[in-house]
Amino acid sequence: MIPADPVDLAYPFSGTWLVQNSPADRVPSHGTRLFATAFAIDFTPVDSSGQSAPVTMAALFRPGPPEQFAGFGRPVTAPVAGLVRAVRDGEPDHAAFRGFPSIGYALTQARRVREGWLGLAGNHVIIQSGNAFIALCHLQRGSVCVQRDQLVRPGEPVGSCGNSGNSTEPHVHVQAMDSADPGQAAAVPIVFPDGLPRNGTVVFA
Repeated sequence: MIPADPVDLAYPFSGTWLVQNSPADRVPSHGTRLFATAFAIDFTPVDSSGQSAPVTMAALFRPGPPEQFAGFGRPVTAPVAGLVRAVRDGEPDHAAFRGFPSIGYALTQARRVREGWLGLAGNHVIIQSGNAFIALCHLQRGSVCVQRDQLVRPGEPVGSCGNSGNSTEPHVHVQAMDSADPGQAAAVPIVFPDGLPRNGTVVFA
């Protein structure tokens, strides 16, 4: 199937963010086409030294509170003008890690996979812009500040960067689809004002 034309998005944040799992490097970007994630991209907030959290020996082996990460709680904004079609809040922000996966996280991951999209996306917002539906995932619990059927403009706050759902450290997952139902939708390519950044690129917005 030929993919749809890319959807033009603004970056859904300000500050300094590291690009990961970019479709500029491979498609499907997350190693799967399930839940319309083929063209999804991840942005991890970093500090002035380019780190998401302090690098310590303990951090390689032991998860820590998400509050220790530079971007936890940073504002997340609408990347398009549109209508909010879905909202999820109330999922916990679990412990985060930068090193080797923990047994505890692996056990909870199995539960999230069984729960499908809601378990993987965590707290999220889906915005319809024309025929495209843009999802912003892994938001901080209690931070979502929009409601279903609300009109939003680019740059308007929708929530905060969190560590809910399938997330090992605080970041924002962005994807576009042709339906508000990720279980039935097809993935739609996306592009940003300066193109589609590659893995390892640091974005200043």
